[in-house]
Amino acid sequence: MDRDLMEVTIPRLEELYRANKYTVTEVVEWYLTRIAWYNGIYRAVQTVDARNALATAAREDAEAKAGGSSFRRGPMWGVPIVTKANTSIKGLITTDGWKGYMIPGHELVAPKDATIVAKLRTAGAVILGQTNMPDFAASDTNRSTAFGRTGNAYDVRFSPGGSSGGTVTAVTGNFALLGNGTDTGNSIRMPSATSSVVGVFPTRGLVSIAGIAPLDWLLDNTGPIARTVTDATIALDVMASEDAADARTTGSAAEAQKGPYTQYLKADALKGKRFGVPAFILAGAGIPFQGIPASAPASEVAEDTEDSREPLRPETRAAFMKSVEGLRAAGATVVFDDSILPDSFAVTVARVGTFPYVKEGTEKFLAEYGPAQYHSAAEYESVIGSRLPPTIIGGADPATRRGRATIVQESIESDPQAEANFYGPRKKALEAYNETLDRLHLDGFVYPATQMPPPDETMPQNGKLSEGPHSDTGWVNMIGVPAVVVPGGFYPDGLPFGLEISARPWRDGDLLGWAYAYEQATKHRRPPVLVEKGLLPDAR
Repeated sequence: MDRDLMEVTIPRLEELYRANKYTVTEVVEWYLTRIAWYNGIYRAVQTVDARNALATAAREDAEAKAGGSSFRRGPMWGVPIVTKANTSIKGLITTDGWKGYMIPGHELVAPKDATIVAKLRTAGAVILGQTNMPDFAASDTNRSTAFGRTGNAYDVRFSPGGSSGGTVTAVTGNFALLGNGTDTGNSIRMPSATSSVVGVFPTRGLVSIAGIAPLDWLLDNTGPIARTVTDATIALDVMASEDAADARTTGSAAEAQKGPYTQYLKADALKGKRFGVPAFILAGAGIPFQGIPASAPASEVAEDTEDSREPLRPETRAAFMKSVEGLRAAGATVVFDDSILPDSFAVTVARVGTFPYVKEGTEKFLAEYGPAQYHSAAEYESVIGSRLPPTIIGGADPATRRGRATIVQESIESDPQAEANFYGPRKKALEAYNETLDRLHLDGFVYPATQMPPPDETMPQNGKLSEGPHSDTGWVNMIGVPAVVVPGGFYPDGLPFGLEISARPWRDGDLLGWAYAYEQATKHRRPPVLVEKGLLPDAR
């Protein structure tokens, strides 16, 4: 089984099932055994739901036996997966990485499945458990008050990135075949880059985020994390659809490329394509997370922009240039030019201000997915006796520590400043993005998914506790275009480098085709060698 299931793909697993070599129960037990063996060191899976996973496996085995040779399997039938701990699973605690949702007797137990969980179940997936994540997904590394620290599968001392670090360690370490991540500023893509996996950020609105505890609902997104582009694409085909519970998916079926997206996976998909390299990423220009609201004075804009500056490290530049060789070898042209998304683009994107509306997202989530005891921030405070943190409801945000006024929380639907804060800057930034593609006849953009290698979390980073590997890719969330990270090679010390590609809105099929062609041409991925004892036992 180790030989057959290690690094197994969905198509290969389907072959094994069709040949009756393994039952779903046997496959699920194999994954559960790996989690039990290694999770104490890597701490990727916060909640192991063995009972329900085995019950699902037994049911699927019985259905297959009863159906005989005419039995038809769903696109993810018998596929063992994990989901991130902010993604609601009926009957389980949606910890969102935070101990405040785990208070005994007051746990945030999901009353129903998130939309994507329901769709994955219908397709036949078997959910093994929920992966660790930092509190509210608000970190570039994977330390949580709910479960502790997740280690990088390639070296447990190093960061897997955040906030989907639990999923990437689980997937790259073969604790599951694939999983979902969420991404508010880089949280699917940056962790995928640290761990030699594929991370997909769909066009915002292609996949519903209903039932996912928000960090910032205007920027949040969800997508698959897998070891191959093919597996990620199969999962995206399952996850994508309009959903009345997520208004941003309305009309997506008409906007999006025709599915299934697997039809775009062709080995020659990069031939004749042109990609530009954003100049502001190479320069490390700063884009503050959640942007800068229109009311901010020039002094605050300058201060926040400077604080967000993240230079591209020399070793990452070298890894990126080497990965570009793979694109060119596969038939693509890669264009470097100072006019390609320059620093002025970063300035434009930085004015997409979303923090004034974070509480609205939290209130909507709790109203539908909160436990019986509380369905709002006010009810949480009444029941627990303490408030939800400013991270997800606003109020005394970190900016007040510098003597700034508190940002007042509003409903974006009724706020007279919504156009100046969000809609206007977002439209302007998206126009600049598309204008660059048109002007230089580009198909998309390519760039490093992180500005640095994964840091060693046993050592200080910039003189303090490691904050994880940072990126300059939050602009993707602010304009909602699709992006994908693929394994781009390895640093000299053996840690992975990830290449990110972005495309025009709704060209997700083309994007996945390019990623597939790059993957097939380079075959960079190699699995980690896991250890049974670590430098950080229990990783607390």
